Amino acid sequence: MPTNAKTKAKNSDERKIRGTQAEAVGQSRKSESQNAVELLEQDHREVEGFFEEYEDLVDDTAKGELAKKICMTLTVHMQIEEEIFYPQARKATKDDDLLDEAVVEHAGAKNLIAEIEEMEAGDDLYDAKVKVLGEQIKHHVEEEEEELFPEVADTEMDLAAVGVQMAKRKAELLKQFAKA
Repeated sequence: MPTNAKTKAKNSDERKIRGTQAEAVGQSRKSESQNAVELLEQDHREVEGFFEEYEDLVDDTAKGELAKKICMTLTVHMQIEEEIFYPQARKATKDDDLLDEAVVEHAGAKNLIAEIEEMEAGDDLYDAKVKVLGEQIKHHVEEEEEELFPEVADTEMDLAAVGVQMAKRKAELLKQFAKA
């Protein structure tokens, strides 16, 4: 979906307001009342905004800082999905194919994240790897939101209880990252 300069500026301003990892922990606490799908969709919007913001950056220091934030955000997101959401969704939907594909997509993203974390902004292929990661994540998000989430919503899965579990785990992981 194309975005205009006004939308990008608004999104950028909103992201600046969100700010630091410590604030992210606070946001995670607020999300304890969200159901699992809402929490994951909120994460999706946040990381999409980070990738949009990255496209507009020219300064390598700013790119490096934002890439670290992207990698941390995705790492935490994938971990709560794999530890909590996917096992519950697998049990509720019995759709092994869709969830197996999601796990494989996570593995690909983790490989790119590891490569990006080993590099410095400005290195050859750094921007390309961040861009490809963004494209992979966009594809993954579309599949989750268009296929997996509706399928899960049609089950008896307690999305509110799973959401509370995920929010608590997310807050723990964000605290660990903040200490590192």
